Amino acid sequence: MSIVASRLSGARVLDLFAGSGALGLEALSRGATSVTFVELSPRSLRALHDNVRSLGVDSSVTIHRTDAVRYVERLEERAFDVAFADPPYTIEAGATLVERFQQRPFATILGVEHSADRPLPGGDTRRYGDTALTFCVAP
Repeated sequence: MSIVASRLSGARVLDLFAGSGALGLEALSRGATSVTFVELSPRSLRALHDNVRSLGVDSSVTIHRTDAVRYVERLEERAFDVAFADPPYTIEAGATLVERFQQRPFATILGVEHSADRPLPGGDTRRYGDTALTFCVAP
């Protein structure tokens, strides 16, 4: 989060494969104006709704129950300022999101968490043990 901290004040944030919402909720706490969460798992959605309610940030949040890759395919270019994605390491969604971003950047910057042993194309990658974060910036 500290890598994009300077971009969060007033930002429109997209949290793909949101899970419990940790990334997007942290972005709100660092000054983001709004967060759109995209999650498909019913269990994760329950946790996400509970976290949003308990923090009282309902008015700053939109939650979509849908596939994250399909969601970004419908977005206009630069629909968001900052986008985060934490897809399951067992699927190729991280690479697909980067490919879609390179074709039509749906945010100014995209950060994707992935397995360090499965590098993603393009961008600046930071490694943290078995995990890596790749950041792609729109031209």
